[in-house]
Amino acid sequence: MQQIAATSGPRNIGLLSVGAYRPERVVTNDELCRNIDSSDEWIYSRTGIKTRRFAAHDESVTSMSIEASREAIAKAALQASDIDGVIVATSTQFLQTPASAPAVASGLGATGVPAFDISAGCAGFGYAVGVAADMIRGGSVAKMLVIGSEKLSPTVDMLDRSNCFIFADGAAAVVVGETQEQGIGPTVWGSDGEQAMAIRQDIDWITYTENPTGPRPFLRLEGSAVFRWAAFEMGKVGRQAMDAAGVRSDQIDVFIPHQANARINEVLAKNLDLRSDAVVANDIEHTGNTSAASIPLAMAELLATGASKPGDLALLIGYGAGLSYAAQVVRMPNY
Repeated sequence: MQQIAATSGPRNIGLLSVGAYRPERVVTNDELCRNIDSSDEWIYSRTGIKTRRFAAHDESVTSMSIEASREAIAKAALQASDIDGVIVATSTQFLQTPASAPAVASGLGATGVPAFDISAGCAGFGYAVGVAADMIRGGSVAKMLVIGSEKLSPTVDMLDRSNCFIFADGAAAVVVGETQEQGIGPTVWGSDGEQAMAIRQDIDWITYTENPTGPRPFLRLEGSAVFRWAAFEMGKVGRQAMDAAGVRSDQIDVFIPHQANARINEVLAKNLDLRSDAVVANDIEHTGNTSAASIPLAMAELLATGASKPGDLALLIGYGAGLSYAAQVVRMPNY
């Protein structure tokens, strides 16, 4: 019997670079409070958010992805033609089809490569990194572009005082490829569909088209339920990721959780027993919750400010709609 040939790729892979794109418009808590009964102090005390970025009307998941990707590719000293595949993690590609990733690949000049979107909510970046790593280790590609990109501001009800101040827009990209030492640990991922309604679009599109004069769909968040789940269950996931990577909590230099809520992340950091000098990402303060873009945006900010350095051992934990989660230990990229 004729045997089917198998392929295999490099064992050691990692993040080669990271690039970020933040929209120009800065939106303060005070601006949002013009429409709701709240205050800057109340919002900051409960979320850790002071400002966030909103994309312009003509900016999209695709355009922001291209900007972030150009920076990541340049920092890796590569050309777009060196990229073998593109994954965009997003929940806000406003066309049901086509996906954003093929347009991103074409816009960059990475023609003919496999390109697809992943929709796993705020855990999307972790899912995309896990898939890209497996593709490279499987030998089908050598260098993958992984992007988290969201334009959440149009999905938010600006009169909803429970969550209109949480979500924001932005994009960040990493190049994943072969490295001398292992730079991406095993992905620990999963979901809890019994809590699927905790983060949701409140009206499906079919219902809306049947009653177009009725309320339009918005993103809704059951904050208390998400807080309880994330603050305590994600600590277990983080420990599983460290165990899978063969590292201890006192060896972690940087903790980059999804930037959902600074108070959640404070509890998480404490429950993980990290070193007192371990850096905990707090990009949410001036960026807000950018869902799948939040982890790579925070990574880029830590490197840009010098709070972290290339090669640092980092624990990433993404969690959100689904409810879904993904965690891995990585080395911070060189650029």
